[in-house]
Amino acid sequence: MAGVADAIGWASRQIADRVPQADLDQRDPDFIRDQLPATWLVASLYFRADVRGLDRIPPHGPVLLVGNHSGGNVPPDTFVFTLAFCSYFGVERPFYQLAHNLVTLYPPLRWLRKFGTVAASPENARLALESGAAVLVYPGGDYEVFRPSWQRHVVDFGGRKGFVRLARETGVPIVPVAAVGGQETALFLGRAQWLAKLLLVDKVVRLKSVPISLALPWGLNISDLLGHIPLPAKIVVEVQEPVAVGDDDQAVYDEVIASLQAGVDRLAAQRRFPVLG
Repeated sequence: MAGVADAIGWASRQIADRVPQADLDQRDPDFIRDQLPATWLVASLYFRADVRGLDRIPPHGPVLLVGNHSGGNVPPDTFVFTLAFCSYFGVERPFYQLAHNLVTLYPPLRWLRKFGTVAASPENARLALESGAAVLVYPGGDYEVFRPSWQRHVVDFGGRKGFVRLARETGVPIVPVAAVGGQETALFLGRAQWLAKLLLVDKVVRLKSVPISLALPWGLNISDLLGHIPLPAKIVVEVQEPVAVGDDDQAVYDEVIASLQAGVDRLAAQRRFPVLG
């Protein structure tokens, strides 16, 4: 058993060592400006994107945007909100999105760094906030993004409160960002956390789920590591009122969850049919 533990530890360190520290200069405003017309057209036509409440975000300075997360490894909520933020505030306002380490390491997705995507870590988040940027974080991570589709309107961070401490220590406001529609882009059947433990990926690559879904073009899709073609579900995102960061982590966490859940419930009540919106 000691040998197995040593091997797991070695593999985990090899992957961790390859996770890049955020190079904030990789975000390229000119690239974003060039890509915005075509990508926003895709978002508008395919996902019928509807983003509301951007005026609730402070117009200047650092801010921690905390969202609920949906859509597996092809999360349209991030895509839609990033385009809307850059269109509303302008590409010159620094804006970074935290993503799982594997996203930033996957060669075909390295272009996302030009949009401001950086590996999710407290160090990278702090670096971006201290530079004066807006930062988008999904505390629920892979746990929330792979929840079953019948729980699509449940906000579930799994008790992760690190974002509260980060906001307090950097002195930035928290603004919740609620979204619906992403968990309708495939039929997510379960997180299969038991499979993550069996395959040891929970220890080696920090994946707590090896999800099972029905998705295009694969049919039965195990792990979603290769992504999938999302169904054209209507994506609606609504920014909520800022949350004051007090000294009680649990109280702030509960307020953020309550704000997001209320937003999701309100948006869900306006949907008539799954996918169609």
